[in-house]
Amino acid sequence: MNDKQVLSVYAAYSLKEQERLNSSSGGIFSLLAKEVLSDGGAIYGVAMSEDCRRSEFIRTIDEEGLEKLRTSKYMQAYIGDTFKRVKEDLEKGLTVLFSGTGCQINGLVNFLSAGKNAIAVKRYPNLYCVDVICHGAPSPALWRKYVEYIEQQNGAKLVGINFRCKKNSWTDLGRTESHKDENDNSRIQKEIYISKDKDPYMLMFLRDYCLRPSCYACKAKEQKLSDITLADFWGIQKIAPEMSDGKGTSLVLVRSEKGKRFLTRITGDLKIKEVNYTDGVAYNSAEYQSALRPVQRDIFFEHMNVLPFEKFRKKYGMPTPVPLKGKIKYSIKKALIKAKIIGGTIVTHPIDYCLHFKLKM
Repeated sequence: MNDKQVLSVYAAYSLKEQERLNSSSGGIFSLLAKEVLSDGGAIYGVAMSEDCRRSEFIRTIDEEGLEKLRTSKYMQAYIGDTFKRVKEDLEKGLTVLFSGTGCQINGLVNFLSAGKNAIAVKRYPNLYCVDVICHGAPSPALWRKYVEYIEQQNGAKLVGINFRCKKNSWTDLGRTESHKDENDNSRIQKEIYISKDKDPYMLMFLRDYCLRPSCYACKAKEQKLSDITLADFWGIQKIAPEMSDGKGTSLVLVRSEKGKRFLTRITGDLKIKEVNYTDGVAYNSAEYQSALRPVQRDIFFEHMNVLPFEKFRKKYGMPTPVPLKGKIKYSIKKALIKAKIIGGTIVTHPIDYCLHFKLKM
């Protein structure tokens, strides 16, 4: 572990309940973004395209656009001319918040430094860089193939996607999809909830088959140029149980004095507790460690391009069989967790992703 690049570490979550529930974890990004918007600034972050076939960087100067930037998008985002637009805003004197992965932050800083040593170059005082602890960037090509597959399976067009919905709780996450009737654009045909334990795309991601080659030896984990890093605070029930209520708690790593001042601006809207670095990342090794490259990684992409997706899914995206005893224990645990959350008791358990789709028939 390398804590030399971190000034302070916190467990935190927003006291604004709805924003927190609409966010992937504790809602910290939304509070920081609103601070910049209140200054008349601009926010750059990742949103899904209208056809849900790719994620892409967008610029927003209002809360309507901010809504598109909430929650995680599990694929490599298209950057386009974003760096150029950020520089234009900075040169105009606008306050800018740029949110992305560590490598995207480093790329922006190096772009703004005109190829010079980014650490030695004076940073724009009106630029705030916020990254996320990144497990790795999945292939956009795999996502497009998966969208085509689920549209065929459902006989409908995908019009909405949430990789990290909190239908059950932050600790029992799932993906939801929204689909629409092609003959009636005003009517959502159906919404589908899929646990990460059953979703082929998330299983391929979590098994590290579909990451960029550079993600298996991530240089951005060695040199971090962000002001603040955000992540889910996994293991919060063991590290700081008083910060755990099943609705989402963020891990906040402050990496610069500017980031420290920025965070201070929103502490009035936070429940926050300082922890040490070792405890903060104890259950989030992606902060300092790259994913291991599976031996199947190369053949995985060959098969992705030649196999029918159903056959491909069965080969790489099937759930791991669980013995009957394990299924019973999980069902009991899940029921107890829901009962305790309803009763007001603080409970969390390890990460469980899901997808939420909206389909257009």
